[in-house]
Amino acid sequence: MQKTAGEQTARRALGSLGWSATGLGVAGGLLAAVISAGSDLGTIIGIFSTRFLGIFIEAAPFLLLGTLVSGVIDSFLTPEDIARVVPRNSILATIVGAFMGFAFPVCECGVVPVVRRLFNKGLPMWVGVTFLLAAPVMNPVVLVSTFVAFGATPVLYGRFILTAVVAVGVGLVFALGAKPQEVLRAQSWMPVMGGSGQISLPAAPRKPLRAGLMDALRQAGDEFFEMGRYLVIGTALAAAMQTLVSQEVLLALGRGPVISVLVMQVLAFVLSVCSTVDAFLALAFVGTFTTGSILTFLTFGPMVDIKSALMFMGVFKRRVVFYLILLPLLMTLLAGVWLNLNVAF
Repeated sequence: MQKTAGEQTARRALGSLGWSATGLGVAGGLLAAVISAGSDLGTIIGIFSTRFLGIFIEAAPFLLLGTLVSGVIDSFLTPEDIARVVPRNSILATIVGAFMGFAFPVCECGVVPVVRRLFNKGLPMWVGVTFLLAAPVMNPVVLVSTFVAFGATPVLYGRFILTAVVAVGVGLVFALGAKPQEVLRAQSWMPVMGGSGQISLPAAPRKPLRAGLMDALRQAGDEFFEMGRYLVIGTALAAAMQTLVSQEVLLALGRGPVISVLVMQVLAFVLSVCSTVDAFLALAFVGTFTTGSILTFLTFGPMVDIKSALMFMGVFKRRVVFYLILLPLLMTLLAGVWLNLNVAF
C-alpha cells in the first residue's frame, strides 16, 4: 500500500532521530575515553555541548535554505531548462558548473540537497560534482565576506582561482572516468543526460505558482529531515574532535611550508566552519600560518568538512565519497605547498 506524504515525513523524521542517536553515541564514546583518562566530566560535557550547538545553529539555517532552494528547483525547473543552459561540450559544461553558485548561492551546508535535486532534473553528473565543490565558495555571499575580511589582496583572488581550478579538475576526472550509475545512489540518479547529453524523459509541464510553492515546501520538509541526520552526525563528530584535539598543538606547527598546509587542512575538516564566515576565522591565522596554508583552509574546508562529508553519503556511493574527499585534499595540498615554496606574498 502506498504511504501518504505525512507517513513518509514521519518515517524520515524517525530515521533522522536514529541517525542522530548514532552520531551522538559515537561522539559520546570519544568523550568517554577522555573522561576515563581523568578529565573533568562537567568541563568536557560543557565544551562539547557549546561546540555542538555552535556548529549546528550555524549550519542548520543554511541546510534549511538549501532544502527550500531544492524544493523550488523540483517544482519549477524542468529538464529542458537544464538542457538549454548547460553546454553540450563536457569541458565547457564543467566550467559552467564551477560558476553556478552565483545562480544558486548556497554554502556547503545547503549545497548537497540542491545538487541532488539538480541531478534529478537532468544536470550531468560531472557538472554536479563541480558545482558541489565550487558553490560553497563561488557565490556572492562568500565573495563579499572574503573581501571584507582580507580586502582586494592575493588571498581574495587566490581563493576563487584555486577553488575554480580544483573543482573543474575534479569534475573533469569524473567526466572522463565515471558513469552516473557508478557514482550516484539510486535515489539521486535519473536517466536524463546521464553521460550521453541526450534528454531521455518526456517533457513535463511546469506547475502553477500556488501548487508549485506548496510542493516546494513539502519537498523541502522531507529533504530537511533526510539530510538533517547527516548534519547531526557530522556536527557531533566535529564537536567531539574539537573537544579532544588540542588546537594549541596544531597552531604550533603553522610555519613550515608543508606541515602548515596539512595542519590547516585538518583544522578546516575538523572545525567545519560555514564558508560564509570562515574568512574571518582564517584572518586570525594571518601572521601565524603561511599564506599558502591559509588559502588551503579557505578552499579545502568549504569543499569538504566532517558534516558535508557525511551529507555526501546521502547522494553518492561510499567509494565515490572517498574520492570526493581525497582528490580535493591532494590538489589543495599540492597548491598550498607550491605557493609557499614559490610565491612571495
